[in-house]
Amino acid sequence: MTLALAQIDLSEAEVESNLKQLETWASDLDALMIRLAPRFKRAELRERAKEYVQGLLSAAERKNSWQIAEQLGKPTPYGMQHLLGRAQWNADLVRDDVQAYVNEALGDREAVFVLDETGFLKKGDHSAGVQPQYSGTGNGIENCQVGVFLGYAAADGYTLIDRTLYLPQRWLDEPERCAQAGIPPEAAFATKPMLAQRLLERAFAAGLPGRWVTGDEVYGRDARLRQWLEARHQAYVLTTWSKENVGRDALSMRIEELAMSWPAEEWHRLSCGTGTKGERYFDWTCMPINSPKGCDWQHWALVRRGIEHPEDWAYYLVFAPPGTSLQTMVQVAGRRWTIEVCFESAKGEVGLDEYEVRSWNGWYRHMTLALLAHAFLTVTRAQAAKKGLSTVTAAQYRPPVQPSQAWAVCP
Repeated sequence: MTLALAQIDLSEAEVESNLKQLETWASDLDALMIRLAPRFKRAELRERAKEYVQGLLSAAERKNSWQIAEQLGKPTPYGMQHLLGRAQWNADLVRDDVQAYVNEALGDREAVFVLDETGFLKKGDHSAGVQPQYSGTGNGIENCQVGVFLGYAAADGYTLIDRTLYLPQRWLDEPERCAQAGIPPEAAFATKPMLAQRLLERAFAAGLPGRWVTGDEVYGRDARLRQWLEARHQAYVLTTWSKENVGRDALSMRIEELAMSWPAEEWHRLSCGTGTKGERYFDWTCMPINSPKGCDWQHWALVRRGIEHPEDWAYYLVFAPPGTSLQTMVQVAGRRWTIEVCFESAKGEVGLDEYEVRSWNGWYRHMTLALLAHAFLTVTRAQAAKKGLSTVTAAQYRPPVQPSQAWAVCP
């Protein structure tokens, strides 16, 4: 178990206590992997899956098949490559198990479902879905794959719970290329908001509790996604652009025009959450806007204005029960940043972006096991915090790499 306890100023008793806690966490990982055992029919494959997750949680400099194999003392990466490629197992069923695990450990009726996409920079043109396209990762147009993700922001922690690969139309126009990348023949083009709706449908069907949905402008500007959420009375705070047309009484105007006309006394300085530099304060206001006839919930335009940079404005569309407070809307809007934190930690700690597979199945398999590893870290840290254990110790957790006897038996 690789934990730099010697670098932490702890007493001998504290070191012993922390080592015991690490043993507990290792047992928790064993229990989680045993729970997933039925998804891997052969004992060898179950062991490979556990080793891969251990590798993702390890201190390996990069979390690709070669370095994971080296970290585990394997002479070649063949076993890891086989797991991600030719082996027989269903990544979607493991994804379902991840969601059930998160529900049991973090489930929160007030949770926020967070939508966002992230890019994975690639060389060449053989990786499924890769093409020059916008990537926030590269701050511009980059040759990359883009994945749409669903985050779950609960009171005790936040993690990623689903993933889907965005497939550009240009790929679908080349069936032979799709076949070489292992893309299913039935794959069809879907916009990012359409993919986001599928992620939400799965989470809702799995019974994950949550009060709100939030996401950036990619999702907030999509009327069909908003209407779908409204039809199921799912509250949302979604970012939109300044030129979004909204109605107020008999008037129709851009949301920026409505915001500019709002009285100064209707603006309030509020925090939308705690960031790395403390509370994140902005000036906020919300304005009721027209709702469809017969709708028993309310629509609002929510606007954020910078304090140090008052020219910096952000606009949101809100759908929620009547009487929802401005403070609540602001807090939900602020939860969108949690998925950025998830991306950063998943890439930095469990190798979300360090895969070296090109195929459709390989992408989904790596992403699913990375989501599993990230969820385990999130739950472990939440449990440690509840027990008052050292945050440093929880954050530096690394599992043992020895095979588990229990994991080899499918219950």
